Amino acid sequence: MYRKILVPMALDHGISPETLEIAQALKAEGGEIIALHVYEAPPSSVGAYLDEEVVRSAFEAARAKLHEKLEGIEGVTPVLLKGHSARTIIDYADENGVDCIVMGSHRPGLRDYFLGSTAARVVRHATCAVHVQRTRD
Repeated sequence: MYRKILVPMALDHGISPETLEIAQALKAEGGEIIALHVYEAPPSSVGAYLDEEVVRSAFEAARAKLHEKLEGIEGVTPVLLKGHSARTIIDYADENGVDCIVMGSHRPGLRDYFLGSTAARVVRHATCAVHVQRTRD
């Protein structure tokens, strides 16, 4: 059982109910679950053409979607950060004493073998336990 579990959530994928359920099962008595979404800002080459209000609006939309996905689920703390997905997940886990990361992953395609998925990067570099739940498709 784990005392501090991080559940990274990609807001456009439907696996988060499963990963949150797994985290609940792995949580020790008195433990906590943190649902983290990493908002990746547009690259500077694109951001130069975007209105600052558009970027701020997208960030707030991500915040709303995170809270919507957690509606009715007790004992889960939502956290929204800006950054690179894998690096931010790993850094947050290290800086906050997380002892288990529970995350979803799609079945890898050819491009994942060359670039690597977020889950693969987290598994390779996290200093705590990582549980990866594959999608069923």
